[in-house]
Amino acid sequence: MLEAAVPTLIFTVMFLSTKQLEVALGVSVAAALLLLVVRLVQRSTVQFVINALFGIGIGAFFAWRSARGGGDANDQALAYFLPGVLYNAVYAAVISLTILVRWPVVGFMVGSVAGDPTAWHRDRQVVRLCSNLSWLLVAPCVIRVSVQLPLYLAGTSGAYDPEAAVAALGVSKIVMGWPLQIAALAAMVWLLARNHTPVDPEQGEPTLT
Repeated sequence: MLEAAVPTLIFTVMFLSTKQLEVALGVSVAAALLLLVVRLVQRSTVQFVINALFGIGIGAFFAWRSARGGGDANDQALAYFLPGVLYNAVYAAVISLTILVRWPVVGFMVGSVAGDPTAWHRDRQVVRLCSNLSWLLVAPCVIRVSVQLPLYLAGTSGAYDPEAAVAALGVSKIVMGWPLQIAALAAMVWLLARNHTPVDPEQGEPTLT
């Protein structure tokens, strides 16, 4: 959570205080690199630091394109947050599609554990359970997009003060990041704990309990 939140928090604070996009990006990247060094010294996984650096890099590319198009510092900062909004929208759309076609993505996770990637699909109860679990994966993305997209559009259109929009996007990205994801995972655990999947009458034995 810290590795995901710190670079974004630093970027937002630095940009609002200096109005210099390059400085904000440089300091946030430096913070992520420092976290990377700590991970390497500890000989622990660097996955989440790399993810943070990748996100900063994509955001910086969008900001750079905005600058090339003549955008001012506020336009560039708003562009920095756009990839995250697009990612969540696409992620939600793809998982929703798997649910609607009755091949929910969580089912393949179940299949990978069970050793057969598609056997779960023969049990209607398991398909239903996996669909509900997949909706819980979709929910955080939908919430993020429903909050962040209007802020982005309002800031770029001038309907809302761009500087205030940047601050609101920074705060929402932190608050709706890992904390919201953990809440969704907790809801999945709760659903699994209470939903003892009944045996499908057509099946000889329970597929998931």
